[in-house]
Amino acid sequence: MTRILAIANQKGGVGKTTTTVNLAASLAATRKRVLLVDMDPQGNATMGSGVNKNELEQSGCEVLLGEAPVSSVRVTLEESSIDVLPSNADLTAAEVALMQQEGREHKLRDALDSIKHEYDYILIDCPPALNMLTINAMVAARGVIIPMQCEYYALEGLTALMNTIEQIKGSVNPGLEIEGILRTMFDPRNNLANQVSSQLILHFGDKVYRTMIPRNVRLAEAPSHGLPIILYDKTSRGALSYLALAGEMLRREESQAAAPMDVGNTAQQA
Repeated sequence: MTRILAIANQKGGVGKTTTTVNLAASLAATRKRVLLVDMDPQGNATMGSGVNKNELEQSGCEVLLGEAPVSSVRVTLEESSIDVLPSNADLTAAEVALMQQEGREHKLRDALDSIKHEYDYILIDCPPALNMLTINAMVAARGVIIPMQCEYYALEGLTALMNTIEQIKGSVNPGLEIEGILRTMFDPRNNLANQVSSQLILHFGDKVYRTMIPRNVRLAEAPSHGLPIILYDKTSRGALSYLALAGEMLRREESQAAAPMDVGNTAQQA
């Protein structure tokens, strides 16, 4: 079954786009079929994947407005083995137009319905705001990955995001869950970072990924080359961390899939 995940945090600069691009490439490296959906008008995930946002004839704007299907807009990247639904500044116009439409929260979900069976994972990069584009992503998704730095203000922003997730879950997407919380740009030498990390684990338990993404120069350089880190420098700490995250996600999924079977076997044995 396709896993549709929104990567969201209304706070900017926490590693949402970096996570979306590099997790997509890392999952593809494990032979998973992956679609990256760029829902940010800045188009950073588009550019970071190697697609020039300034040369697009169509983008996520046309998809959201129902003017083009995903199948005709997506771009296949042979080098990283992922598909990208690209975006650029036109997406801002789409958001404004959506405000006048009925069922505006469901536009992305409806657009993905026709192609989602072609993928194992669909990762949606959200803008750094709790706006209609982010809501569309969360309505389309079954889980939310929250990248965050371990600093004081990040905890305040997390509370607002949790409230939004609960509101969407209670109104338009009852199946929405927190998939995981990812600690990004983590420096274990920083006492505050370790304190915030401990608070996250205390409150969210195993929702916090064991994998942590470190500060890494090569990881920061990769987007300027239009490459995910595993293609730019596969031996870097950043590359190894995102491959580890992909592995952790796959193990979690296998464990969750096996759990009902284990319960059934126990009942039969009893």
